[in-house]
Amino acid sequence: MKNTTPILSLIILLVSFSCSFGKRSNDEETPRLIFSEDFSKGLDPEVWVVEMDSTPNSSVYVEDGQLITDTEGGVTVWLNQELEGNYIIEYQRTVMVEEGANDRLSDLNQFWMASDPKQENLFTRSGKFEEYDDISQYYVGVGGNYNSTTRFRKYDGEGERIIIEEKNEPDFLLKPNKTYLVKIEVDNGHISYWMDDVLFFEYEDPQPLSSGYFGFRSTWSRHHIDYINIYALD
Repeated sequence: MKNTTPILSLIILLVSFSCSFGKRSNDEETPRLIFSEDFSKGLDPEVWVVEMDSTPNSSVYVEDGQLITDTEGGVTVWLNQELEGNYIIEYQRTVMVEEGANDRLSDLNQFWMASDPKQENLFTRSGKFEEYDDISQYYVGVGGNYNSTTRFRKYDGEGERIIIEEKNEPDFLLKPNKTYLVKIEVDNGHISYWMDDVLFFEYEDPQPLSSGYFGFRSTWSRHHIDYINIYALD
């Protein structure tokens, strides 16, 4: 049975979120929920596309109402719903460090606004990280390289992975078994990435990406993911 504490926390968050947006002027965007997932009904392959490196002891599954990526190699779990325009993505995520074979404090990563300039179908890769180099997308990797680097990149779709900003201080690295609230906001070329209400990255993109897919990304580690909500900013 799921712990109800995260649900209560989410309700409080949504109330405060709604109140904060209620202070906006009439010509500013207001949030509208367009997708929500708590994995209470398992992992729907029509909704989620798993790309996982063919390494041993690797799996992606739902248990106790949480999405679990437990892999020795690379893995991407795509939301099979193209997003466009302005929006906010929020979700909870924990990097598990106990006694699991793949437990390692590293790589709380994600892609968004992802598209393949060469073909319409994005979901053609095996999970190996280098296979995503030619995608057009934004990427944040928190606690990469054995929890030593946190980077925000923009991929140009031609193999260049441009580092927008990097923060490697302890406050921007991972803590084991801590559940983070992750927030990504796209608003007219203004890109921001938050964890637990702490702003990690902020960027005004002069050539912003306008549509694409969102995906959870990681490698050699075990992650618990839950309570995904996506809001359109109309």
